[in-house]
Amino acid sequence: MNQEIVFAQTLEKVRRLAKEQGNCVSEEQVREAFAGLRLKEDQLDMVFDYLTKHNVGIGEAPDRDALLTEEEQDYLQTYLDQVEALPDCSNARSEAYAMAAMAGDKAAGELLIQSCLRDVVDIARLYAGQGVPLEELIGEGNVALALGVETLAGRGRGERFSGKPSQVSGMLARRIMDACEECIREQADIEVNQRKILKKVNRVADKAGELSGELRRKVTPRELMEETGLSQKAIEDAMRISGYQIEDIDAGGTD
Repeated sequence: MNQEIVFAQTLEKVRRLAKEQGNCVSEEQVREAFAGLRLKEDQLDMVFDYLTKHNVGIGEAPDRDALLTEEEQDYLQTYLDQVEALPDCSNARSEAYAMAAMAGDKAAGELLIQSCLRDVVDIARLYAGQGVPLEELIGEGNVALALGVETLAGRGRGERFSGKPSQVSGMLARRIMDACEECIREQADIEVNQRKILKKVNRVADKAGELSGELRRKVTPRELMEETGLSQKAIEDAMRISGYQIEDIDAGGTD
């Protein structure tokens, strides 16, 4: 396999391990993970820098709330107050709820969800500062938790959890993590698309400005297409996306 692909996959595994350990990995764990690639020290230093910049602690966990905005901190405190009002459950009791839920007890499933709401908050806080508001991360985590509990009795969209009751908490935690990571990926995709769209609008606006300067008046879409080589679709898309506010184009101009 291509070494770059192996490197990327290994880096993702290390980040995943860090999330499972409270956003922290040891230097030894990193070195062991990359041992097969025989990286030089300066290359390993780049790995450590990358992890640190992505809020992964080396040796000790970073402050989970350091990247929260003031608004997110206020939301977190309010939400925690609500969650703390729920009955606390021991690991043994949560496992008992899981066992009953696997047997089809819906009430036990609801109690299991309540007992795991604190875990959702803890996991969501690990993903703070990555482009998605904490409130949204917690919301996605709660949905993943509920869907995961549904799989215990085979009600999860055709899925059925086949593990042991003692493995349920780990399964639910992974689902919550997956939901947070998917939410971040989707947001990143949206931002990439927005940048592409903005680039297209700016290109059309720049070309319109150049031609308008030459003609000393606003230009029609047809003139802009003929003089610059821009496609009709590119011009129409840019005009529509900008709300027909590109100042150098006469949106009402005729062909």
